[in-house]
Amino acid sequence: MRSGHGLRHRSSKLEFMDDFTEGGEELREALRHLRRLNAIFGASGPALYGVKRLWQSAGKPDKLTILDVGSGSGDINRRILKWADRQCIRVSVVLADVTEEARAEAERLFRDDPRVLFVKQDWIRLRNFEADIVTASQFAHHFPTEQLPSMMEKMLDASRIGVVLNDIHRHWLPWAAVWIATRFISRNRYIRHDGPLSVAKGFRNADLRNLAGRLGIANIIISWRPLFRYAVVVPKQREAE
Repeated sequence: MRSGHGLRHRSSKLEFMDDFTEGGEELREALRHLRRLNAIFGASGPALYGVKRLWQSAGKPDKLTILDVGSGSGDINRRILKWADRQCIRVSVVLADVTEEARAEAERLFRDDPRVLFVKQDWIRLRNFEADIVTASQFAHHFPTEQLPSMMEKMLDASRIGVVLNDIHRHWLPWAAVWIATRFISRNRYIRHDGPLSVAKGFRNADLRNLAGRLGIANIIISWRPLFRYAVVVPKQREAE
């Protein structure tokens, strides 16, 4: 297993999911098994926390559009949809990802929910979209630190209210927990390789504070959430401000 010392800095290794030349049924299986991991480790919690914060700051509108960037199969949004039902919010969610495997799994997962739409879209072209809130769950850690400000700015440009980043706390305890969990729930090579590596590519508070400083936005909210995750909530700066 990896030592805590080895997690001092973000790993630069590529995940298997970052290689778009492969895929097929093995990747679709990985997306299904990833939903199990997300359920075990409460991956939807930070995203919902951030959406609720931005919704409240916007005056609790009764209609909300969400663009989920790098969505995978989009399972993170199921909890957001249930919350919207309880609040009587008319919500629509656009899932944006670049792979056909993500499309297939998303369309299967949400086949009975007309509020969810999948588009095959790279984050580079986010200017073609506009939503009230733009989210990215377990997506930012796929990118090198120097690329994160550009990604965040594109997400902010595509949002009317703000952006929510939901990602993993880089720490030996979640690394060990994910390493063990992936060996129990899956034999899929994507899951066994990418699961622990995702933690090693994750963030610490200082990383996120540095990102906030580079963006020059003072009112960013950085909140540690269970289980070893961060929610980064970035309200859209009003022109009047």
